[in-house]
Amino acid sequence: MDDLVAGRGLRAEGAKALAHFLMESMASGRLREGMRLPPERALSERFGASRGSVRRVLAELRERGLIVQAVGSGTFVAPGVHAVAPAAPGQAGLNTSPAELMQARLLIEPLMPMLIARNATGADFARMGECLERSEAAASIEDFEHWDGELHKAFAAATHNTFFLQILELANRVREQGEWGRLKSNSLTPERREQYQQQHRAIVAALKDRDAGQARVLLLAHLEQIQQNLFG
Repeated sequence: MDDLVAGRGLRAEGAKALAHFLMESMASGRLREGMRLPPERALSERFGASRGSVRRVLAELRERGLIVQAVGSGTFVAPGVHAVAPAAPGQAGLNTSPAELMQARLLIEPLMPMLIARNATGADFARMGECLERSEAAASIEDFEHWDGELHKAFAAATHNTFFLQILELANRVREQGEWGRLKSNSLTPERREQYQQQHRAIVAALKDRDAGQARVLLLAHLEQIQQNLFG
């Protein structure tokens, strides 16, 4: 990703975040062969990048053979992308335990509300709302866990600071490991899921009010509750 940024002169933070997100998602398998990328407008709004910056990132990926674009149809992950896309930094041998992940999240994520209150856009809050709705409608633990992770990643994206986005991408890779899934499956009762959903709603409401202090308190309490439920 670094040479992509340098090669295209991507100086804007939004463009850098978009480039990292797409490269990391293809390397990790979250964006698989044949999957359609969101439209340019949606990428522009989500990452706070200009349409021109989005096009430059996509042009570089197309030249590398990672995506294909069809007029009137959209942009898709190219066939054989995993043979071409580089592995994300640290992806091989990612041995972080669920307990280590929660310790790190408790230290890092409560720092985000201050930046979110300052920098978040309407598109950021729309993405949070989508994640809330999808997590609440999820029919399985796996779907709920996916959209739970996407919500926390939406918090990171709303800081408009690429450090937090990269940290949450890494956290979600740990969450995809089997041990986390086993712990979550064993601990996620219907009552706890309802509690998490209420906490999510309260956090997003505080962020929309630009109340960084309240959002931080709520987010910290939410993470502490998850830690307690997972490990006792």
